[in-house]
Amino acid sequence: MHVSAILNIDMSNYLKFALSIVICLLAGMGGAVFTQDSLGWYFTLHKPLFRPPNWLFSPVWIFLYILMGISFYLIWKKGFSHKDAKYAFIIFIVQLIFNALWSVIFFGGRSIVGGLVVIFVLWLLIFLTIFAFYRINSAAAYILIPY
Repeated sequence: MHVSAILNIDMSNYLKFALSIVICLLAGMGGAVFTQDSLGWYFTLHKPLFRPPNWLFSPVWIFLYILMGISFYLIWKKGFSHKDAKYAFIIFIVQLIFNALWSVIFFGGRSIVGGLVVIFVLWLLIFLTIFAFYRINSAAAYILIPY
């Protein structure tokens, strides 16, 4: 089965689909700017042994941002007709902002404590997003689980 059939992408939804992916990738790119400038600092930190290798971070995060975009699209294509859609939109955008903010605080500000605070808020927002999306489209919620 073709991906567009699975995601129910018709001509009226192509723009929503593309924008959903682009919005999420732009959030990642915004955070990456701060990451690139602080890699020297990051390499000096003591990290746990179970940390994945550095080369794995970029492809995994690109994949996660695409999944976020697909999930967002599945909600957006429903429009605001669903009673929980406005809340789901808002909570998604807020968590996406916190996602990018983490890189700004942790890498840009070189703040481990600040990054920890932001990541806890981000985790809460991710859970709220998953629950909000589940009320509208369970597939959109499940797609966010790897995130």
